[in-house]
Amino acid sequence: MSDVAPTLFMRTRGHRIVTTAKVLTRNPLTAIGLGIIAILIVVALFPAAFATYDPITLDLPNRLQPPGIEHWLGTDDFGRDVYSRIVYGTRLSLLVAMGVVLVSAVAGSLVGIVAGYRGGVTDESLMRLTDIVLAFPPILLAMLLVATLGPGLRNAALALILIGWPEYARVMRSQALVLRHQEYVTAARAIGAPGWRIMWRHVFPNSLAPLIIQATINIGVVILSLAALGFLGLGAQSPLSEWGLMVSDGRQYFIDAWWFPVFPGLAIATATLAFNLLGDGLRDVIDPLTR
Repeated sequence: MSDVAPTLFMRTRGHRIVTTAKVLTRNPLTAIGLGIIAILIVVALFPAAFATYDPITLDLPNRLQPPGIEHWLGTDDFGRDVYSRIVYGTRLSLLVAMGVVLVSAVAGSLVGIVAGYRGGVTDESLMRLTDIVLAFPPILLAMLLVATLGPGLRNAALALILIGWPEYARVMRSQALVLRHQEYVTAARAIGAPGWRIMWRHVFPNSLAPLIIQATINIGVVILSLAALGFLGLGAQSPLSEWGLMVSDGRQYFIDAWWFPVFPGLAIATATLAFNLLGDGLRDVIDPLTR
């Protein structure tokens, strides 16, 4: 009997993985999004294996060269290979965006669960703070924070965290308001379980579904926001190969060297679209109503 339980557990877990994969790949658009994200992750982890040139080495004699055999996507105004800079920019944009979403989701989840489970004055206080942050247009508030803290990728990421957590707080609060009245929560409270244990062991695990969907979609939003701040000169600074900064540097050459701003812009659009498609697919898997 000791070998039966692990075997059944492994079979059940394997069946769930297969079922999830089938549902995700059932929609061609979701499968495309998942494939693009897989490629982006591999490129972000091993950029040196895909880049053909050093992304920051200057080559002024070859500045603004059109796409060709030597430089697949052309060169920029300093002769740097655009393709190689996009490859290294994948690591920068993807990892920073994932870090921003992770910290925002954790902070917002803590606020939302405490507010929804405790209720009363705690709920009112935390939600009014959330409303204050949500009252400002997100990108304008991010620009204000970065302008106050100083331009730079670190400050841009911090600003996006400060404006991003209320969205997760709202999602988790709505889940906590429903789950705190469930029978298993009432039973745990009746046997004397402390509130923090109930929130961690019962409320939080059963609230992960909408949180995962929201976080997946928001990765694309954060990538776009980082690019916007970089385009405005408030995000990553030269010589970093950040996509938004590359578009900003190439905008003045759009007529004569269109490849300089266009290809980084396509990278931003592709990554954002891929995470949106994957978020829709995860919603179909996790939400039983849509499935």
